[in-house]
Amino acid sequence: MLARIAFWLVPPPMTDPDDDKRMAAGAAVREVRDGMLVGLGTGSTAAHAIHAIAAAGLRIETVATSAASAALARSLGIVVRDFADVVRVDLTIDGADEVDDTCRAIKGAGGAMVREKIVAAASDRMIVIADGSKRVAVIGAAAIPVEVLPFGAAFVSQELTALFASVVPRDGGHYRTDNGGMVFDCRQAVTREWPALAATIASIPGVLGHGLFLTEIDAAYIAAGGTVTRLERRLTKR
Repeated sequence: MLARIAFWLVPPPMTDPDDDKRMAAGAAVREVRDGMLVGLGTGSTAAHAIHAIAAAGLRIETVATSAASAALARSLGIVVRDFADVVRVDLTIDGADEVDDTCRAIKGAGGAMVREKIVAAASDRMIVIADGSKRVAVIGAAAIPVEVLPFGAAFVSQELTALFASVVPRDGGHYRTDNGGMVFDCRQAVTREWPALAATIASIPGVLGHGLFLTEIDAAYIAAGGTVTRLERRLTKR
């Protein structure tokens, strides 16, 4: 089920992507209520949500999907708990590299897709926020990041080349996630049967996770030119 709600905002429409990110974040944060445990995403768009939560003065606790998001939240006076001690999260707000109208997304430009997926799985509801450039008819143009155990880098890279036309180690292989993993940015998948591709990637020994978010996202707030559109994928809990 897909519902669309447009929020018309004043002053007149703005076209700066950062302003749109801020608007999308503000709309999503309206779903946060006192007493919630909120998951904080990673990246420039998610940072707007963290700032909006702090500005709202909400009495909440949070968990963060990256050290950078945790540090930002704490600097703004937001309580951050260790996710290792958490079983369930009420609501998670995060960004996306691409999202379609069914709320399937590609994430991971910020390198936190494994932690983001774990927190999403623990969440009663997950929202992504984005500016209009991230909304697409069909996902797949953006790179699909794959986090890999460095021990298996050469083997995993070889396996991924059977699935993608381009498999590039991020930062020449020097990049490391908060988990200590490498990231391969993969483009031009040989198939757009996304569930099958996701399962195949996950089955490769040495893969820690990937950036295909096919079922985790419940809603998306997307801002473009001063209008925030909400896409709702489903109304039931996981």
